[in-house]
Order: sequence, then C-alpha cells, then structure tokens
Amino acid sequence: MKRSWPRRAGYAAAALAVAGAAWWALREQPAQVDVATVTERSMRVTIREEGIARVRDVYAVSTPIAGHMSRTVLEEGDSVVAGKTIVAAIHPLDPPLIDRRTEAELLAARDAARSGVGIATSELGRAETSLKLAEEELERALKLFGPGVISESTLQRNRNEVALQRAAVDAARATVGYRQAELASAEARLLQPNSASRNAADCCVTLLAPIDGTVLAVHTRSEQAVAAGAVVAEIGDTSKLEIVVDLLSADAMRIAPGTKADILEWGGEGALSATVRKIDPAAFTKVSALGIEEQRVNVVFDLDKGAPGLGHGFRVVAELAIWDCPSCLQVPISALFRSGDTWRVFRLAEGRLSEIAVEIGRMNDETAQVLRGLSPGDVVVVHPSDVLADGSPAVARH
Repeated sequence: MKRSWPRRAGYAAAALAVAGAAWWALREQPAQVDVATVTERSMRVTIREEGIARVRDVYAVSTPIAGHMSRTVLEEGDSVVAGKTIVAAIHPLDPPLIDRRTEAELLAARDAARSGVGIATSELGRAETSLKLAEEELERALKLFGPGVISESTLQRNRNEVALQRAAVDAARATVGYRQAELASAEARLLQPNSASRNAADCCVTLLAPIDGTVLAVHTRSEQAVAAGAVVAEIGDTSKLEIVVDLLSADAMRIAPGTKADILEWGGEGALSATVRKIDPAAFTKVSALGIEEQRVNVVFDLDKGAPGLGHGFRVVAELAIWDCPSCLQVPISALFRSGDTWRVFRLAEGRLSEIAVEIGRMNDETAQVLRGLSPGDVVVVHPSDVLADGSPAVARH
C-alpha cells in the first residue's frame, strides 16, 4: 500500500498536465491588431484640386481681311513689342477688300453693336441704382440693430443683398466693356487699310503686336491663303499669370473671394501663395475618371508673387484651407467603421476590445475630429477586420 502512493501521485500529475495542455490548446486566442492612440492636436481641413496657370489677358492676332499671308518668322516664346513687331503680312486679294454687300452687313453689325452698348449701359445704371438702394437699406438696418429693433439675421440679409448688388454692378460693367469691345471690333472691320498699314512696295496689310509680351502660340505659320478673322498667333504677358482650378460646386460654396491658397506641384521649390479673386457664377458638367458626372465651378486665383519658369497652360495643384483647429481630439479615419447611422471604433483596454459609438465632426484625408465617445490616450484599432467583436481578446501587433 505504501508503494502505491507515489504511483497515484504520478498519475494525478500526468492527468493535470494533459488537462492543462488541452485547456491551453482550446483556449480563445487573442487577435493581433494594429492600434493608434487618440490624441489632441491641431487639425486642418483642406480642398485639393488640380488646375492650370494661364496668362490673364491673351490677345489673339487675327487677319482683318481675306488674302494671301506671307510666312511668319515668329516662334513660340519670342518677345514682341507693341506696335513695332510684325506678326504677319497679308496681301489683299481681288475683288476689293469690302464690296457693297459686305459693307452693308458690316454697317448693320456696327449698329447692332452700338445698340448692345446702349442696352448694357442701361443695365449698368439699373444695377448701380439697386446697389445704392441696398446700401441705404443696410445703413438703416445698422441703426436699428444697435437698439435691438431688428434681428441679426435681418441685418445679415441686408448685408448679403449689398454684396449681391455689388456683384451685379461688376457684371454689368464687364458687360458694358464687352459690348464696347464688340462695337470697336465692328468698326474696325469697316476700316480700309491706309498708308500707315500698307507696304508701299507690296501693297500689303501688316499685323503688328498689340502688346509688349511673349508669343504663346502660332496658329498659322506657313505662307497660305487666309480668310478674314483667321487667328494667326496668340500673345500675352507671361509675367501676369493667374491660376484656374475647377472645384466641385459643393466645395466652391465653402470658399469666397479673398480665401488664401497654396499652389503646389508647379515644378519649382516650395509652395506659391495665392488668393481667390473670382468664383464663376455658373457651373459646368464634367465626367470624372470614374465615369461620374460632376458639377464643377471655375475658381480664379491671383499669385501673391511671381513664379519664375511658370508658363501659360502649366499644370499646378491648389490647396485651400477651409477649416483650422488649433487643438482638437482626433482619431485616424482608418479606425472608423459604420454601424447603422453611427460611427464606431474598437477600443483596446486591458487585453479586451470594446465597440464604442463616437460622434465625429470634421474630417480630412487622415484624421477625424472626435466630438464625443473617446478621450485623449485611448488606444483604438486601425483597419478593423470583420472577425473582431465586442469583448473579444486582442493584443497590439508590434
């Protein structure tokens, strides 16, 4: 009997070892997860879109008459001087430059252009009157707002009305300028070449550079017959560039003239500072790379400084800050997932996962602002998989 006790103790130890091995093999294994820490720091939300640089005012040099054009000697990039550099020479063809029928058509076009100037001038006067009335209403609203007679929303509506009327005045003035340019063009088509514009030997019409600048494009280079109005070359001042970016219409609503932007990926070192000058009032439809129709709006930026080497039609990227927070609680976007109508995250604490509902504010490409649900220092799972569940064990992957 005394010799059986060591044997029984050995059997018991073996049984415990087998049971422990079975428990270890069958126990729930903790999942290895990637984690990030919820932090409180500065955050910025930006809009980033591609655009192009272009010369602010491009002058198209076109032929005033039909004729035979001599070969132009200009090349893209050549510098020209206003009123001195010859762009092209046109030898008139028979019959004469303007016959009676063409002259009658040109006279009618000139009279129509004059009427257009009158209509545009009347519209400008109406817009200026509306602006004056809106400004008077705003002055009265400011006086009534002080003692609390009117609400702040009423005052804001008056301010918005003044801004709209000012934009209408600017548009009307631009229309007047456009109509005046049409009139000038119609009157110019009636002009016969005089001795100053003819070469006495060849009896040709010379096209001179309209401004001091650079040749941007040469459309008609070889000697050939050309029709009246054919564009020979485009000339512009490359020192006066602007940036044009087409934004989603929803994004365009979040900025205003005067908004600052950084111009990136323009080919030089560092970022260029720019300011929004104009937001087009009308959108256009553009098909994205994914085949989705989007409503886009052209936004024009003025560069705060010149950019050596940047030219007409060059690609750039514009980045606009639409929201800045000096210190706010943030979580990586990769940690968020949807459950119904709420955002959720998995929080890792003491080796266990907890599924937490969070309230999210602003988002950028990397992080999201946390309004409720998490605290600084909380550890959350990034890129959570479908196998994770509330209460399951997990360890951070090193």
